[in-house]
Amino acid sequence: MKIIEDISEMQSLAGSARGAGTAITLVPTMGFLHAGHEELLRVARGKAGFLILSIFVNPAQFGPNEDYKTYPRDMDADIKVALSSGVDCVFAPRPEEMYPDGFQTYTQVERLSMGLCGEARPGHFKGVATVVLKLFNIVMPHVAVFGKKDYQQFVLIRRMVRDLNLDVEVVGVETVRESDGLAMSSRNSYLDADERKAAVCIPRALDEARSALSGEDAQAVIRMVKKNIENEPLAVIEYIKVCDKDTLQALDRIEAGAMLLLAVRIGKTRLIDNCLFTG
Repeated sequence: MKIIEDISEMQSLAGSARGAGTAITLVPTMGFLHAGHEELLRVARGKAGFLILSIFVNPAQFGPNEDYKTYPRDMDADIKVALSSGVDCVFAPRPEEMYPDGFQTYTQVERLSMGLCGEARPGHFKGVATVVLKLFNIVMPHVAVFGKKDYQQFVLIRRMVRDLNLDVEVVGVETVRESDGLAMSSRNSYLDADERKAAVCIPRALDEARSALSGEDAQAVIRMVKKNIENEPLAVIEYIKVCDKDTLQALDRIEAGAMLLLAVRIGKTRLIDNCLFTG
């Protein structure tokens, strides 16, 4: 397994693989890998002959008062996960090379960046779209694999690929959960013991929401989820929305393919999750 930090070296290796007719799959991450990332890598391993894992805590997607400096990092542990998952190359670029002095070109997916996490984190999705486009240009993947826990991000990247005619297949992987239902996230490591117990209010509320029937009033379902989460004293709701799964536009009624998306703070930790209504 190769470990590459230099952009030109990564481009050269990817170009050689493409020239040899080898399919490339990319799994972009910010590291601190967990079982959810391992599932992304498992899916990706079945998609291509050359699997690249990128590890890059992207400063462009963090706001000035967010956790860029304290975001959990453990490269040694990540390398072990990469080896056990059959990764062919780890691309871990340096921030100063990804964003050199004078950098001023950013990518914006307009409507899909609005609302939900985009409202709470201004500029976040501009940073996400920019770094993903840069990674696509550097790694030149045929397939890129993303988790659906970050659903707004997934839809936004898929839209960017369509709008910019990028020759990349975007694959989404369902959320991997802990035994009690909490969605796996690197930020779960911020939770202390009491907060970790409190965080279970999120999957419990989503489980109840899934019982909603087609045609049911979306606001009634939102109120039900809100009430369930508010029963947990450590939980502070940022948003709960029922949206179209493709456009992320708010819906008045539950219908097949509608999504419920939410963000909740447990203590100082911001957690996001979602569920799909299927009938």
